[in-house]
Amino acid sequence: MTTDVTGQTRQKTVTWQDPLPTARLGREMSGLDYLTGIAEGRIPPAPISAHFGMRWVSVAEGDVVIAATPDESLYNPIGTVHGGVAATLLDSAVACAVHSTLPAGIGYTSVELKVNYLRAISGSVGEIRAHGWVVKAGSRVAFAEGDIRDGQGKVLATASSTCLIVKP
Repeated sequence: MTTDVTGQTRQKTVTWQDPLPTARLGREMSGLDYLTGIAEGRIPPAPISAHFGMRWVSVAEGDVVIAATPDESLYNPIGTVHGGVAATLLDSAVACAVHSTLPAGIGYTSVELKVNYLRAISGSVGEIRAHGWVVKAGSRVAFAEGDIRDGQGKVLATASSTCLIVKP
């Protein structure tokens, strides 16, 4: 907890559930079933969701939309939402789009993420949505793209990603 220059202290509480049992459950389900369970609230989301206030909007095979409403607790030193927040939202959306195409027992990991920041994001922007979609699914590598848009549909950032498909 810190004090700002006006003496006003601000605080944000983050709570989450132990992610390891959820991750084990995820290995027993198809990616689409697992992510649908998270989106519907039957399965706890990853802890990172709590940090950024991420909410699941939609999950379909090869297509995921995640929303968040950034606030000043996510600001960088120059007074805008840190670029890492946009990168995290985009990485989540594009990687989960890949995950939604995988059968039970098959995993993935991001090996490359390229983000283009097109507009600054501030705490006053309201809800933003990160949309990820699979461009090419493969047996060893998958490619996905995504974008973040504000409530008026303006593109704030874009991404492309490569995910390694991990087999047991």
